[in-house]
Amino acid sequence: MANRTVKVSSISVGEFYDRHREILGLELVGSDEGFDHAIREPAPNRPGLALSGFFTYFAKKRIQVLGNSEISYLKKLAPDIQIKRFEQLCEQDVPCFVLARQHTLPPKLGKVAAEKKIPVFTTPMVTMKFLNLASIRLEHEFAESTSLHGCMVDFRGVGVLIMGQSGAGKSETAIGLLERGGALVADDLVRFRNLGGELIGAAPKLARGYIEMRGIGIINAANLYGLSAIRPEKRLDLVVTLLPETDLNKVDRLGIQRKKFKVLGVAVPQVEIPVAAGRDTARMVAVAALDLQLRRLGYDMADEFNQKLLEKMSRDRPRM
Repeated sequence: MANRTVKVSSISVGEFYDRHREILGLELVGSDEGFDHAIREPAPNRPGLALSGFFTYFAKKRIQVLGNSEISYLKKLAPDIQIKRFEQLCEQDVPCFVLARQHTLPPKLGKVAAEKKIPVFTTPMVTMKFLNLASIRLEHEFAESTSLHGCMVDFRGVGVLIMGQSGAGKSETAIGLLERGGALVADDLVRFRNLGGELIGAAPKLARGYIEMRGIGIINAANLYGLSAIRPEKRLDLVVTLLPETDLNKVDRLGIQRKKFKVLGVAVPQVEIPVAAGRDTARMVAVAALDLQLRRLGYDMADEFNQKLLEKMSRDRPRM
């Protein structure tokens, strides 16, 4: 069962700084007043037109990035116009400023930002690199998310979510895939984010790398199978639902009728596998993952068999 969908409408400047300052090379200039300002859109903005006095369609809800062009333009303005334009920009209640290439604001403009309680940061990155990297980070922050109960494994590049009722053997199946070279993403609870139409699954930080085995307890996958046996996150490619043996006759035997499982509005291929005593469920899941890879390359085994069957029926019809 899926938990409620979480939609992020904003994050504070302080949260953004704390989580991403190292990878973005951010350094605070002056006071941290204004860290409670909200960033409401998942993309940075270059305020070149705003500095020229044009504020129609100005993206004031975004981080404002000043690079070589913006700083050079400001320096060419007369001192009184320079201050006026920057004051107009600050009056838009922007969340914060980031100066690329380790630029600094002229002292008078820095004073204006401080008076308006707008945080100012510098970064050694070139403008485009910062814009690209910050956009990716913000997309992660604003991504829709939800949680599903199950085990997720990366098997030969295919992200597989194993679902089923309690006691169906999800963890045991995951262990079987790890023994075949797979890697554990999450056990019991998997958190998903929708990043541009791709579902990225991960475990809660505290549970990362651990898996629960009934009768044995909690085990550390990396300790047993090495560091290659865990993945911090993986794209979801396939959902496998483990069904009780009583549902054996309800499952499509040929694999022609493709099922889909929706997560955060994204349809993911789904396979249903009945669990029975003596059946190697992990091997069945491994075959399903490899079959998905072949279908993505344009080779559909079930469709090939169906076509051969239709051709044979067509050839045999005159004799009948």
